[in-house]
Amino acid sequence: MIIMKWYLETGPEGDVVISSRVRLARNLAEYPFPSRLKPGQAKEVVNAASKALLESGDKLAEGFELIDMNKLTPARAMSLAERHLISPDFAKKRDGALMIDKDESVSIMLNEEDHIRIQTLLAGQRLGDALTLAGQIDDIFDRSLKYAFDENLGYLTQCPTNLGTGLRASLMLHLPATAASGTIPGLVAAVSKLGIAIRGTYGEGSAALGAFYQISNQVTLGVSEKETVEGLEGVASQIIAQERAARGALGKIGPALEDKIWRSYAILKNARVLSDEEFMALISDLRLGVTMGIIDSVSLETINGLISQAQSATLMTSAGRNLDASDRDVLRARTVREKLG
Repeated sequence: MIIMKWYLETGPEGDVVISSRVRLARNLAEYPFPSRLKPGQAKEVVNAASKALLESGDKLAEGFELIDMNKLTPARAMSLAERHLISPDFAKKRDGALMIDKDESVSIMLNEEDHIRIQTLLAGQRLGDALTLAGQIDDIFDRSLKYAFDENLGYLTQCPTNLGTGLRASLMLHLPATAASGTIPGLVAAVSKLGIAIRGTYGEGSAALGAFYQISNQVTLGVSEKETVEGLEGVASQIIAQERAARGALGKIGPALEDKIWRSYAILKNARVLSDEEFMALISDLRLGVTMGIIDSVSLETINGLISQAQSATLMTSAGRNLDASDRDVLRARTVREKLG
């Protein structure tokens, strides 16, 4: 059976929405938070959590791999972060572990900021499905583990901003026309008043490469998981409509837009050297051209896959060795040429 990675698919609203992600933060009642765990305790948390899932007998738990972060090369660890399977901070941790299923739609970080962080990733606008899947995994853990929970505060987490549901829901959006119109700063300010944050490609503190943005909830206390997801979906639907309207307006400039898109496509198909930033800018143009029907010889699935496969650490992992920046840029260009034919 062929296992298709989630990032090689296109889901609902796929012209704008790359992916939906749900993350649940949980801690074990009998242990201090990860920042205060002794080495022996950190191992106990990993053993308890992995046993709770892998030995549960639940069909949903089949096919998971347990990865000791201490045994990963820095490149492979960062490759996981590039594919949004773990956080960039977790890629540097040595006392953590990761449980991940075959299609990479579920990844579970053990001893990140919290003892257990369940993350589900699905292509397109599927926040409801991602929440359901995360809840099912959460239920498996809850059968044999005792969570740190307070009747008034909800799930107890190391960072107070996650108290309550412990839920972070997010969408990865491609907003090239909105960015071109110069309205992103105003949009960021407007949605922040609704408890929504717009961040860069890799979350808090990162830049928006190629007009790829994350939109996520900021409030976890005093609201239900369902209310959080519905609120984010409502804001996202307005942003999606705004982006499509901006693309329509952008399309009216005619040959100038088409020329920009075709030039980007030509560079991607023929370049011998591509930096990460140049690649993201060019692939953003190409993706816009495909969604607007200007280019019909490339699929969104191919583009979505390339966005993951052409990142620096992922390239080095595929090559099986460390590469300096110039060698990575050469390998990135060759990878892109091969994928675009």
